[in-house]
Amino acid sequence: MTQFIDRRLNAKNKSAVNRQRFIRRYKEQIKKAIADSISDRSITDLDNGEQVSIPTRDIREPNFHNGPGGRRDMVHPGNKEFVRGDRIKRPSGGGGGGSQASNTGEGVDDFAFTISKEEYIALLFDDLELPNLERNQLKKIINYKNVRAGFVSEGNPSSLSVIRSMKNAYARRIAMTSGSRAELVELKQELDNLASDDPISEDRRKEILLRMDELEAKISKTPFLDTFDLRFHNYIKQPIPTTQAVMFCIMDVSGSMDQATKDMAKRFFILLYLFLTKTYKDVEVVFIRHHTQAKEVDEHEFFYSQETGGTIVSSALNLMDEIIQDRYPAHQWNIYAAQASDGDNWSDDSPVCHEILNEKILPLVRYFAYIEITTRNHQSLWENYQQLTESHKSFAMQHIQTQADIYPVFRELFKRQKA
Repeated sequence: MTQFIDRRLNAKNKSAVNRQRFIRRYKEQIKKAIADSISDRSITDLDNGEQVSIPTRDIREPNFHNGPGGRRDMVHPGNKEFVRGDRIKRPSGGGGGGSQASNTGEGVDDFAFTISKEEYIALLFDDLELPNLERNQLKKIINYKNVRAGFVSEGNPSSLSVIRSMKNAYARRIAMTSGSRAELVELKQELDNLASDDPISEDRRKEILLRMDELEAKISKTPFLDTFDLRFHNYIKQPIPTTQAVMFCIMDVSGSMDQATKDMAKRFFILLYLFLTKTYKDVEVVFIRHHTQAKEVDEHEFFYSQETGGTIVSSALNLMDEIIQDRYPAHQWNIYAAQASDGDNWSDDSPVCHEILNEKILPLVRYFAYIEITTRNHQSLWENYQQLTESHKSFAMQHIQTQADIYPVFRELFKRQKA
């Protein structure tokens, strides 16, 4: 009998593979738990890890057993509780985790485990993407890819072309030995034609055999592979187009937006900002706040400024158009925009917003998402924007009423497109 003893040290992350397998297996349950919990988080806590609970019934392994009903013959050992002829009562069912309490049954709590920040972000934005993203620009910092460009006689051994080198060696051996081989063939023919009983022929035979030995030795000395034959793959760096994208975040901070509505708008934009920074490497974000006047601000002012006022939505759209014309040419950039508002606007200004979007902005952008946050009926801005959905496929509208609607609406707006 042969025994094998494994003395390899366990890796530090020996359970990482099993953990990832577990997450893949119960991915849908975990994503549902994350979606349910995100509305209860504070704005500053959206990107931390999460403790996830999975119902026991979802992780229970399948098994085969006898179903209820029917007649069965069973033999029970004797005991002090039952005697022959007694009827056995039906056992009381135990409650699972979260079910009604029982004083006789036994239950099992839901399976709970904590996922890391990276796992949380990956599951939060799984199957999401920026629509219609294209590679359209050679940036100042150009990305390159290596492409083949023929062969060279010197290079790295790892790039050696065996086939091309062998072809060169074969051609060189043919060129260097062709004369000797031709002479060798002639001598063999002459040797076959010599008479066996002629003394002169016998002397000539010896000369021919000696010459043939010299020619064969000369041919055999020709190296099979010489450094002259070696050929290496040649690679050159070719510039490739890189993706340039910019996202305009436009938030209404007018007086009609109460604190609860602003908090929901901020939650949506924080989700969007996390999605862009965690999913894409080079995406610029432009923050615009507006009431009667629009202003481009930085990230901190966008989320924490207390400035408010009246409502003129067209001021933000005009500012966005000016920034596009000044800094983000449409033929070089993938332009996106997300606008959040309660829809309350001056009645005379809503048609102006429709005109600006239809004639100036929508022809340039890849995607424009409008989110109306209100529990009331839709305002004039929604009605004017709704006309754009028929003529522009890149324009999308969604309605948010409560915090629970934010994440489903976000996933609907940025869900991955089918190829």
